[in-house]
Order: sequence, then structure tokens, then C-alpha cells
Amino acid sequence: MAAPLSDHEKRKQISIRGIVGVENVSEIKKGFNRHLHFTLVKDRNIATHRDYYFALAHTVRDHLVGRWIRTQQFYYETDPKRVYYLSLEFYMGRTLQNTMINLGLQNACDEAIYQLGLDMEDLEEVEEDAGLGNGGLGRLAACFLDSMATLGLAAYGYGIRYEYGIFNQRIKEGWQVEEADDWLRHGNPWEKARPEYMLPVHFYGRVEETKKGPKWVDTQVVLAMPYDTPVPGYMNNTVNTMRLWSARAPNDFNLQDFNVGDYIQAVLDRNLAENISRVLYPNDHFFVGKELRLKQEYFVVAATLQDIIRRFKTSKREHTSSTISFDTFPDKVAIQLNDTHPALAIPELMRILVDIEKLHWDKAWNITKRTFAYTNHTVLPEALERWPIQLLETLLPRHLQIIYEINQKHLDRIAALFPKDLDRLRRTSLIEEDGGKRINMAHLCIVGSHAVNGVAQIHSNIIKTDVFKDFSELEPDKFQNKTNGITPRRWLLLCNPGLAELIAEAIGEEYVKDLSQLKKLNDFVDDDTFIRDISKVKQDNKEKFAQYLEKVYKVKINPSSMFDVHVKRIHEYKRQLLNCLHIISMYNRIKKDPTAPFVPRTVIIGGKAAPGYHMAKMIIKLITSVAEVVNNDPVLDDKLKVIFLENYRVSLAEKVIPATDLSEQISLAGTEASGTGNMKFMLNGALTIGTMDGANVEMAEEAGEDNLFIFGMRVEDVSEIDKKGYNAMKYYEQIPDLKQVIDQIKSGFFSPQQPALFKDITEMLFKHDRFKVFADYEDYVCCQERVSRLYQKPKEWTKKVIKNIAASGKFSSDRTITEYATEIWGVEPTDLKIPSPNEPREVKG
Repeated sequence: MAAPLSDHEKRKQISIRGIVGVENVSEIKKGFNRHLHFTLVKDRNIATHRDYYFALAHTVRDHLVGRWIRTQQFYYETDPKRVYYLSLEFYMGRTLQNTMINLGLQNACDEAIYQLGLDMEDLEEVEEDAGLGNGGLGRLAACFLDSMATLGLAAYGYGIRYEYGIFNQRIKEGWQVEEADDWLRHGNPWEKARPEYMLPVHFYGRVEETKKGPKWVDTQVVLAMPYDTPVPGYMNNTVNTMRLWSARAPNDFNLQDFNVGDYIQAVLDRNLAENISRVLYPNDHFFVGKELRLKQEYFVVAATLQDIIRRFKTSKREHTSSTISFDTFPDKVAIQLNDTHPALAIPELMRILVDIEKLHWDKAWNITKRTFAYTNHTVLPEALERWPIQLLETLLPRHLQIIYEINQKHLDRIAALFPKDLDRLRRTSLIEEDGGKRINMAHLCIVGSHAVNGVAQIHSNIIKTDVFKDFSELEPDKFQNKTNGITPRRWLLLCNPGLAELIAEAIGEEYVKDLSQLKKLNDFVDDDTFIRDISKVKQDNKEKFAQYLEKVYKVKINPSSMFDVHVKRIHEYKRQLLNCLHIISMYNRIKKDPTAPFVPRTVIIGGKAAPGYHMAKMIIKLITSVAEVVNNDPVLDDKLKVIFLENYRVSLAEKVIPATDLSEQISLAGTEASGTGNMKFMLNGALTIGTMDGANVEMAEEAGEDNLFIFGMRVEDVSEIDKKGYNAMKYYEQIPDLKQVIDQIKSGFFSPQQPALFKDITEMLFKHDRFKVFADYEDYVCCQERVSRLYQKPKEWTKKVIKNIAASGKFSSDRTITEYATEIWGVEPTDLKIPSPNEPREVKG
């Protein structure tokens, strides 16, 4: 019998990772040794894995730079309409492997590193995740950048270069503990500082009325230093730019006042300015109205708009004209607001056009509206941004005046259309009066944009018919749907090469750029060889992940058990509690009759709780406490294991998703805008247990509802319960299984040292559970039994897996971005391949 292939041999067989080629390998080895030398490591024997990682990263970066320069030159020459994606979060994860894949260099790099006696995976593990996001919204932005480059759009991502990203989560005695994420401490080989494009950003001050109009004066200045990161498209030589701003104090900061006398203190106070880009706010789906956060939001917007206008004014077209006209601005610039966080871009563009460029208000407003589009990401009321008027009055006095003016003109229009409807005026105003005056940033975005979209069909419908109903009645054509997507480069080729290659062998490699081709896999649903191969890839991934868990977390799990995975931010609406109740119910069933047949399960739950979110932290503690009991009970005989996956992040998602059998997407219907984790699991051959919420609805449409495990109330059922009033006690009294589970939690069965530890959780479940865990409990447990029954029929299970993979083509971010491009931004994707740096450029005669 042949010896099993090493990881390196397996990877070599994957043609989709690029051609090996002797020249390629030798060139990479030369580059690697040169860069190792540059890091002053003359002796390979004393080099560390980090030295090797940086040498390889710089070698790969060398292959990017020529393409990057070429792409920017090409945009200057052709002067296309530019797309600017403004986001306070870009959750990029690691860059090395993604870059190798998109440049078609992975196999050559792999071979070169192998010939140098090193292990590629060891080097990849050295890289820090760029954790500049909380979860879905930030990761979506990262996927979109990949798709925009792959589709050849002249696109730029603009955000903040946080010195500290999303906190690292440690679990100590079952509790979440946060640690700072000092991701830049060893340097970042992928970014390039661009001090020549540093820009001033103003805060505070006052507004002076002059003959030439209002003037914002006596401001404090903070400088915005740009750092550029290349964003390569897949195999098309396009390399776009993500520009992240870092805050710097000007050299005269706090030194202007000669009476200060305390030079040392003045220099120390520079930190106050530079704190703006110090840390990412770790709040997902929860608004915290802090001054520093508002400063971050204005900082990114002010620097970005100056940059956009500079690029517009210095374009080739404008160079040939004697005067700068803003008439063509919306024909050359599209700005997408990723949620309301960059909403101040609307009054800021108005300020620039009216106060600085001296355009008439109406003309400026027309340009502004045609330039901006807004994506809404949540319907949870506590997540919507509402900034206190006093804060804006102090920090951005001119912007407050402009917002008042926008609001007045907006309300005049409403009053003309709906005379005497004062309630409608109150509902649609940008300024909310109840409980202190606040600016509703979502209303500002809607009024100041030409397009507003939700991120899944059900979510977009809720926005139109409920949350922003008054606005959609006013301008129905403004509201659209753009169902989210994920990039198949990272979420298949990179994280699941075995599956990617198996698909390529069956239907060819074109699917990587056109994921709709996965439909062709339907021809293989009854192919025994293909079924066996798909099953084997999954088993290999599970074994690899089990080894990883054993190595890193010192946990031993059974790779032949069902991997039931629930990974996402910890939040009540995502209902990790529902999963936890089911775990306890399975535990009770085994304890009641240990000899009864039971399909072995490893339940893996992971995710971070916002540091100030008490209930989410209690949920983590409950899960870890249940795990402690379950994992140490000898009666269970390894039938059930519960793992809390510490410090869930992009690089960990890339490991767990390919190994998953069952994907948990169990939010209350009507609360999850879309979800993208659900799509990643589907593409990687997991089956979904979920409610009819977010993109689950469209996944069920694409694959057929009978190929997902759908349970629970629909949106209409939830509305019905809300009308009648939700009575948790009714379910507790009517479902003996549920009553037993809750009584165990209440009595301290899982916290014997502190019997009342989980009182806050049980009180919430009975008295104010907005997400109605008990109402969906019974159907969830029944649905989980259907899951177990099917898992006992591996062939039937795998057939459903193939049908799901075949139906996942719609959920490519390439499709999403194509829709944004053609239906909102007014640009066309292109498959034009820019000549690579070693090919001559076309010379125009």
C-alpha cells in the first residue's frame, strides 16, 4: 500500500493554485534569500519563523508592486468612473496566502519554500490577522474589495488604520477576558506609508458669518497620514488600493499658546490627537455615543473626501481644462457608505462644495445626492446611530448647521406633499426630539443618497415596509436589495483547497471567477465516485481541524462525530442560548438512557462578546460551564463534546468552516439582516440548520427548502406573537424537556459553587426575551433530531451537501458587486487583463 502523501505533496497536486514552473521557483528562492539578507539575517541557522515569513511576504510583494503601479497608471490614462467604498471596518484577516492565490503564485512559492527546507503552513501561521473589524460588516467590506479588483473596477477602500484591532479573547475560568490586539508590533509588510498625501482634518472651532458666507474658524487640526495596502484581483493583473488613515498631531500641536510654558506636557498631549486612530470600537449591533467614536467617523470622512476631490481635480480630463467644474463629479465618482458610520460624508461634501468651492446650495445638493449611496446593515433599534446635538455643536459646528439646513428643506418637501401630517414630519425628521435632541444618521443617509439598499431580500423588504416605510413611500425607486456575498478566492480556494480542486476536476477552473457554474455539480449528485470524494475531503478537513484543536487547545475530539458549529459574534439575537439549551437537552437524554442509540456530536461554539455587553458575557460563561459538566461526565462516553472556540477570527474561520458538518444559523426571523457565515458554510459543504431569516431564505430558494433544515417561526408569526404579547412561561409549563433544562440552570446544576450565577439569564428568558428563545425551542429540538437521522445515512447526507454546493453560486461577492456596479454606481465590470509588468505597455500614437 502506498505511503500517505505529505501535506506538501498534496498541495503540489492542486493545479488550481498556479503553475509551479522552474523559473518561478528559482525566482522566488532568489527573492526570498535576498530579503532574508536584507533583514540582516546572514546566517540561516539563527533565523526565526518570523524572519522567514517576512522574507516570503516581501518576495510576494515584489510581484505585486509592478502590477499595482501599472493598474494606477492605467486608471490615470483611461480616467474611468471611480468607486469609493467608505467603511469604518475592513476585517481583512491574513494577506500572504490570498495574495499568492490571486497572483497564481501559490504552487511556485510552496515548492520554493519546500526546497529551502521550510514548511509553508508554519510561515503562514506567523502572520497576524488584520482584525480591523468586528464581524460581518467589516468582513463584507474585505470580500467586496477582492471582488471589485477581480471585476476590474477602479475602486478604492477607505477606512482607519487602527493601531489596535478587535481585542483578542481569552477564556479564563469560563469567562471572556479581553486583551489588546497589538497587531502592528512586528510591522506590516503589506502596507506603504504615503506621507506625501498627508491631509489636515479640523475639529471644534466656531462658525463665523462673513460677506462670502459662513466660515469655520479657530479649529483644532489633526493630520491624516495614509497607509496604502494593495488589493490584487484574481489572475487579472489588476491591483487596487485600500487606503487607511492614521492620526498624527501637527508639530505645533498645543504649542501655539506661548503662555502654556509646559513644553513637555504639550508634547505628551499629542497623544490626544493621535488617539483617534488608536483602537477599533468593539461594538457590534450596539450604538455607543462616545465623542472619540464621532471623531473617528469624521476623521475618515474628511480625509477621504479631500483625497477624492484631489484625484478628481488632477485627473487627465481636468488637466486639459482651464477651469474645474463639479458638474461631472457624480459621473466620475461613486461613494458607497457602508452603514451609517461614514454618514458625515454627506454634510462634509456639502460644506466643501458650498463653503469652499462656492457652489449654490441646490446645485451642491444635486451633486451630493447623485454621488452617495447607502447600505443599511441592521434593523435592531439599539444599533442605529443617533448622535446628540450638543456633541456635534461642539465638535463640528458647521456640519450641524448644514444638517439643520438639509432637514429644513427635506421637511418643507414632506409638508408640501402631506399637508397637516405633523406625525409624518416627526417620523421622517433628521432630528429626533424625544429624550434630548439627536440626529438620526440613517435618515441623513437616506435623504442624502440616490440609492439605499438592504443586504438580503427579506431585510430589504423589512426596510421598505417597516423601518423606513415613510421614506420608501416618498421615493420607492430609491430602495433596492443587494444580497450579500463572499469571495470564493478566500472562502474556497484558500481555506478548502481539496474541495476546490475536486470541483475543478469535475467542472473546470472557470467557476473561480463565475461561481454560478457550480450549478454543473448537479450532474454529479448521483455519481458514487464524486459522492465518495466529497465525503473524503470533508473527513480529511475534520481530521486536520481535530489535530489543530488538540495542538492549540489541548482538547481531544472524535473526528467521526458530527461537527455541529455555531460561530459568530455573541449576541442575544443570534440565539447562542437556544443552541445551549439544546446541548443540555441532549445531555439529559443520554444520562436518562446511556444505552439508547445516539449520533455522536461535537458542538463547537465560538465568538466574541462586546466588552460592555453583560448578557453576552454571561452566555459565554453558561456555555463554558455546560461544557465543563458535559465533557467530564464519564456516562457520556464521548457521545457529546462541547468546545468553546477561543478568539474566533478570520484565520480561525478558515480552519473550522471547511471541517463543519452542520452550520447553525438560528437567529429569530426578522433580526439577522443577511449573514455571510451561512454562505461560507454552504460553499464548504456543510448543511444548514436555520430559521427563515436573512440570506437563509435565499439559500433555501436556491437549494430547495428540503435540502436545508429549516425550523421556527417566520417573520409573520413573530409579528403575530408581538401583537398578542409573548408569554415565555406558557412554553416552560407546556414543554417538560424545556422545563427540566431551565430548572437545571436555575438550581445551579452547572454552577454548584454559585447556584444563582445564571439568574440574569433565566430572568431575561422569562421576563424580557425580545428574541423568543422558548417559542422556537420545541421545533428546534425536533429539527435537530431530523439532522441526526440523516447523518446516519452518509450517502443521503452527502447528496444534500453536493446540492448545497451546487446552489451556492448566487452567494459570490462577484455577483453582489456586479449588481452594485450596474444598478447603483453606473460602472461596468470588465474582464480586461492589464498587461503584467514584464509585458510592454501599449503606446498610444
